[in-house]
Amino acid sequence: MQRLSVLFPAPLGCYDYKSETPVCPGHFIKAPFGRKTALGVVWNQAPDLSVPESKIKNISETVALNPLPPETIRFVNWVAGYTLSPAGMVLKMALIPEPEKTSKKPITFQEPDIRADSVSFSEAQAAAVQKLCAQIDGGFHVSLLDGVTGSGKTEVYFEAIATALKHPGQVLILLPEITLTSAWLNRFEKRFGVKPAVWHSAITPKQRRDTWRAVLNGEARVIVGARSALFLPYSKLNLIIVDEEHDASYKQEDGILYQARDMAIVRAKLADCPIILASATPSVETYCNVLNGKYDHIRLPERFSGAEFPDIRIVDMRRKEKGETGFVSPELKKAIAEKLAEKEQSLLFINRRGYAPLVLCRACGERLQCPYCSAWLVEHRQKGYLQCHHCGYTRRIPSECPSCHEKDTLISCGPGVERIFEEINHIFPNARCEMVTSDTLANPAVFTALSEKMAKGEIDILIGTQILAKGHNFPNLTLVGVIDADMGLAGGDLRASERTFQLLHQVMGRAGRDRKKGTAILQSYSPENLIIQALKANDREHFMNEEILSRRLLGMPPFGRLAAVIVSGRDQNLTYQTAAHLAKTAPFLKEVSVLGPAAAPLAVLRGKYRFRLLIKTTKEFKLQNMLKTWLGKIKIPASVDVRLDIDPYSFF
Repeated sequence: MQRLSVLFPAPLGCYDYKSETPVCPGHFIKAPFGRKTALGVVWNQAPDLSVPESKIKNISETVALNPLPPETIRFVNWVAGYTLSPAGMVLKMALIPEPEKTSKKPITFQEPDIRADSVSFSEAQAAAVQKLCAQIDGGFHVSLLDGVTGSGKTEVYFEAIATALKHPGQVLILLPEITLTSAWLNRFEKRFGVKPAVWHSAITPKQRRDTWRAVLNGEARVIVGARSALFLPYSKLNLIIVDEEHDASYKQEDGILYQARDMAIVRAKLADCPIILASATPSVETYCNVLNGKYDHIRLPERFSGAEFPDIRIVDMRRKEKGETGFVSPELKKAIAEKLAEKEQSLLFINRRGYAPLVLCRACGERLQCPYCSAWLVEHRQKGYLQCHHCGYTRRIPSECPSCHEKDTLISCGPGVERIFEEINHIFPNARCEMVTSDTLANPAVFTALSEKMAKGEIDILIGTQILAKGHNFPNLTLVGVIDADMGLAGGDLRASERTFQLLHQVMGRAGRDRKKGTAILQSYSPENLIIQALKANDREHFMNEEILSRRLLGMPPFGRLAAVIVSGRDQNLTYQTAAHLAKTAPFLKEVSVLGPAAAPLAVLRGKYRFRLLIKTTKEFKLQNMLKTWLGKIKIPASVDVRLDIDPYSFF
């Protein structure tokens, strides 16, 4: 009789069971769990011998699946320890419902054809290919593939993939958003003759089940997906690629809070394989690791085929002429008209969904707010409703003010993408305009259709949000107009400047990617700002050096460490008292600063009051040990939820 530890995909740790037949860590079993029989995994943890043998239950059966690979088990344990999350909840991300169930007609994954196609590389690209390919099968290694927009980074790392596929094993490519996968998949298929396995939230349950099993069995050689693809049970990883490594979408903000780029580096280290971080605007953390010599720096400083970076012009929106209305400046209108005359395409960018971010009553001043969150309702005029972008609450646009009941007094304040779309249609009634936001793209196939229309010249002006900022190549797009270049700076958090610079640099990079010279026009109310000036001069190094200096002086990441403690509950007083008690009992250490509690910027979310504490420490301090000891001593009321966010990215 064997005694073993079993981990279930639930917010718990391991439980001990007995087995009459030998079972090893990683084997899937079914065992009594509460009132049901549940699927679990035999874990690499020693059983608790203090529990009497008589109280240990037998497993019900073993499941006919390949065992969970040791690397996956180590990765689950590492993520659980780093994020201070129950190991069972991390395991849940690595499993699927009913993994033992087989499809009647399972999807088959063909072997990619690694023979090189007719791609001709520039001197810089060829040097990058040589460096990256030399690292394959050479153990753990981190490289930053740092190339300007349109420099051909994807084609370069495709060659690294081809080299990795010469060896037994698998390749993982992470993309920040599923809308990027369609164009990427087409490029992959053109290069390798087949499409890779795909993993993201939009695939069907059958696709999910077949793909998961193919990854576990080693049949899927190349997997491309969103951050959740990191937790698939790879039999052997030869290479990991994180495309657009700087993107904030890699930070998981629900459930287990983790940074997928950072966890991908851990995954590569555990697999002892190289990892490539690709970006035109690297994150400050990655850039500092390059400067410190921890990562290789492979640069592609020029656009492919001799294309030039667009000319950049700044429009000072403070100098509006008297009587001038609208959100599109005369300079931008003139530039669009010129592109229409030249049969070239334009893109207008505003990072705000809906028609207007605020609706208020001009009679009584009432601002229409979400009943469950401390947030204004966003007007979506095309569909006729108001929506909270935090909890999803919607209501029809009222015909009268809900407070004073006056009719026809509600006015829309500020621009959203729908309002810019309306204005452009009014200015250029004969132009073919399309609007693109996450609201209009139901799935990647919709974006594929849109890309085809752009390629065929069936769209003159494209108007959209950040979904258009990266990963798309429209050869005839020669003008980019940014409606409000200062919008992202209002965030007020640690990375607001960095995110704004990255986003605007990426969206400007959509212009002039072919041989035609492009133009980017930024409308700004603070054109003297460091970020706007750095963008105008196309001087990324100046911005990065200033940002690094600021972080270093303040001891902020990557020169220090942060952890957020978010306390929430429906009883405002009890929630605040819990947060205050946490602050009072925090360890008094010279390396640690405890800030708060303070009401969160979004003080009410989904009907729960929220208070935040911020823990700031030195880079070398063992933060997790301190948090575990401190919070383990506090009894939290059942109606109050306490969440930990190690290395927070958002401070809402």
